[in-house]
Amino acid sequence: MFHVNENFLKIPGSYLFAEIAQRVQRFRNSHPETELIRLGIGDVTQPLVPAVIDALHRGVEEMAHRETFKGYGPDYGYDFLIQAILKGDYESRGICLDRDELFISDGSKCDVGSIQELFSPDARIAVTDPVYPVYVDSNAMAGRAGDFTGDHWNRIVYLPCSAENGFVPEMPQEPVDVLYLCYPNNPTGTVLTREQLQHIVEWARKEHVLIIYDAAYRAYITTEGIPGSIYEIPGAEEVAIECCSFSKTAGFTGTRCAYMVIPHAVKGMDEKGRLVELNGLWKRRTSTKFNGVSYPVQCGAAAVFSPEGQVQIRKVIAGYMKNAAIIREGLTRRGYEVWGGKDAPYIWLKIPGHQTSWDFFDVLLEKAGVVGTPGSGFGPCGEGYFRLTAFNTEEATRAAMERFSRI
Repeated sequence: MFHVNENFLKIPGSYLFAEIAQRVQRFRNSHPETELIRLGIGDVTQPLVPAVIDALHRGVEEMAHRETFKGYGPDYGYDFLIQAILKGDYESRGICLDRDELFISDGSKCDVGSIQELFSPDARIAVTDPVYPVYVDSNAMAGRAGDFTGDHWNRIVYLPCSAENGFVPEMPQEPVDVLYLCYPNNPTGTVLTREQLQHIVEWARKEHVLIIYDAAYRAYITTEGIPGSIYEIPGAEEVAIECCSFSKTAGFTGTRCAYMVIPHAVKGMDEKGRLVELNGLWKRRTSTKFNGVSYPVQCGAAAVFSPEGQVQIRKVIAGYMKNAAIIREGLTRRGYEVWGGKDAPYIWLKIPGHQTSWDFFDVLLEKAGVVGTPGSGFGPCGEGYFRLTAFNTEEATRAAMERFSRI
């Protein structure tokens, strides 16, 4: 009889957003008359900008002619997109990367979930708490998390981030091999200053720790001086892998395109003590398990970095950040303590009283018809907090804030 991977059986319940979807569907079935306002899952609502649509059409048209038809593309991405990213997203920040240090993929979620395939089975993982669930769950599926006891995994090192420490993690006192970071942060919407990030990079270099840096929301940074890439910090190219996405930057949640940087200087050690480039390992993994992102989609992604594309997506991002300001103002006016929403499309609020985050989710859904995300779904330190997103329309966002008066 075939035996399953027992690590999957250790994972409690369903994936956070699947559980939310199930609860929402039950509510819809019993309250079909209620028009829900969704400020929960971080999915965008505005369409792809004209520059991207035009490029997608051109790419599709090329696929219709023998002379320009494309079959299998390069596993690591077409050169025209890689060059556009290097110039528009790295050289513009004063960062110099080699072409083969950047990899095109179909989503940052896929990248941050799959990068753990390069880790040894006994690698010790550290995460901020609260944290994007994929970092933890993907390592749990690989057997590195240990056992789930109470509200946490006993082999994961959790770094508490709360209002008390300004949502800035203290570095672990025990040995770890990998640290996952996401800034601007999902779910708290907070950021790290250059000095704070420099401190973490220096610690990682000293302790020989690999940093997986999720920068999916850097296009939303508005505060001057906040680093958008970890490679703005000297020495980070020796210890950090950076994951970026077109999903929230350019509305590609349904189109799927992302990119990851693995500098040649980032190395691990084999069982004989020899240093090994992670870049080469990822190339081998990618060529075996991935056939690349479709040509038309990469055409659309490259258009994001065109002059007209930049103007258009900045306008969309500004609209989402206006929604974030509406949420911050609306909640503050009603007496809630809130964070985020200034450099990220997420607002993190303190739940009043002694309700659990799932209790607050149910109350908000039942009384106001508004969907958010319980903080406990992001880790033990998320309990007592709640996440709202700015990705709905302005009209729906304003209506949601009005509905908060019902609870």
